[in-house]
Amino acid sequence: MASPLRVGILFGGRSAEHEVSVVSAQGVMGAIDRERFQLVPLGVTKDGAWLTPEETQTALAAINAERLAALSGSPSVEGIRPQVLTTLRELDAVFPLVHGTFGEDGSLQGLLEMLDVAYVGAGVAASAVGMDKALQQMILRQAGLPVPQSLAVTESRWQEEGPALIREVEKQLGYPCFVKPANSGSSIGTSKVRSREDLADAMAQAFRYDRKTMVEQAIEGRQVECSVLGNDHPQASPLGEIVFTREFYDYVAKYEDPTTRLIIPAELPPELARDLQAMAIAAFQAVDCAGMGRVDFFLGPDDRPYVNEINTIPGFTPVSMYPKLWEAAGLSYRDLITRLIELGLERHRERQRRV
Repeated sequence: MASPLRVGILFGGRSAEHEVSVVSAQGVMGAIDRERFQLVPLGVTKDGAWLTPEETQTALAAINAERLAALSGSPSVEGIRPQVLTTLRELDAVFPLVHGTFGEDGSLQGLLEMLDVAYVGAGVAASAVGMDKALQQMILRQAGLPVPQSLAVTESRWQEEGPALIREVEKQLGYPCFVKPANSGSSIGTSKVRSREDLADAMAQAFRYDRKTMVEQAIEGRQVECSVLGNDHPQASPLGEIVFTREFYDYVAKYEDPTTRLIIPAELPPELARDLQAMAIAAFQAVDCAGMGRVDFFLGPDDRPYVNEINTIPGFTPVSMYPKLWEAAGLSYRDLITRLIELGLERHRERQRRV
């Protein structure tokens, strides 16, 4: 029997989604096939310190009984030390589970490319586009996919042209609308704006997380998601619907509110379900995604679909939508992890063939 492949589970990170990343990693580490893969945990603290596997195990042991807790390391540990780089180079593959900035935005993927290490998921360009909602919408719109109307605003432009931009928002989008950081996830920094008086505070909140915001029309209706799996020939999962009681699907609704429910499969007419699956694959291919991606939809009046966004490193706990949808298709959580690692290795072999 072949020796198990050394697979690094890389998680944590400097983004506002650090705690969610830790939960995703705990799920994967608990389910990965230990006969095929030798697990090498690599945590990154909120301060950006990369921990060795031994330090990561210690940090995890300190929070094992907690939910949505942050990794901690020694104050003397900073950045990426030589011993961590050596560990990375010795791995057969990395499963990145760093959600948000400095992980899902192409920066981590670029580092792994430089080290010539195979990794799960989207490459540099697809990760960057998947993270930047403004760029993503431009590409999806160019691909002919329906997306909500929106306006991208930089902080400098807001400071210089605030009154004119307020008029533009009211003319193009109206109220209510949503304001969100262009580069963020888990609805962190997102606000629902009901009037001109709310807009300035919402912009200030979003600018805490990014230099660019998205002001987007509010689509009143259902929220449906589809998981996509594959490289050049991706497949779409059954659809799932999110039902929540809060005003919108914010961070609390996603991770803390026990009344939030996932309905799998979503109750949709078969033709609409097929259309959404086709759109999910089209969105995945439009940004040149690989491995995994979760495509989120709004269904407006008369079930008119809008592509909200694609997540290139979706939540990956055993009860997250991405694995639950594949479970509904007959692919277990453990087998999904294995398949994603295989896809990452396949993509790496393909890159190595290029001049």
